[in-house]
Amino acid sequence: MSLESDRAELAALLRTKSVKTGTFTLASGKESDLYVDCRVTTLDARGAVLVGRVLHDLLRREEAARGLSIGSLGGLTLGADPISLAVAMSSSLAGDADPVQPFTVRKEPKGHGRGRRIEGSFNPNRPVVVVDDVITTGDSTLKAIQAIEEEGGKVAFALVLVDRQEGGKANIESKSCPVVAAFTREELVGPAA
Repeated sequence: MSLESDRAELAALLRTKSVKTGTFTLASGKESDLYVDCRVTTLDARGAVLVGRVLHDLLRREEAARGLSIGSLGGLTLGADPISLAVAMSSSLAGDADPVQPFTVRKEPKGHGRGRRIEGSFNPNRPVVVVDDVITTGDSTLKAIQAIEEEGGKVAFALVLVDRQEGGKANIESKSCPVVAAFTREELVGPAA
């Protein structure tokens, strides 16, 4: 299968499973005519395969364009977790000489043991990609970036499944972190009303 067909199939799956229209109150407290629950797609067997392939390609293209060598990727639990794992698995299955490794960022440091905030294969000595499923205001992504930086990581860019085109990209980029989105609201449902 080609990347174009994977991308088209993933867009169709997102539209069918994850995109809902109506009146919704978002996590930010803001009212919206659109709700995007990417977890329904990223935690679907076929959806995870497609997310992995599409975002792995996007990650590697951005990495090459920026002249980087990305070591790991992850973001705030729970939205980023299945995406990070899917991309890492696609990296390994693609035969990458140095597969990208996944990690997760806890919302709060662990209350026992080593008290870690970041779990998994986080390597602060190499550029890191921060992941999010959906960005609206960008707050979740910015919290993940802060946690990564507090652990000594340097975020190269943000890799996002869906940009709702409601200011989140600009908020994240204002903190010197470029945003690369696989899909935008406009691509999935058309322009905002």
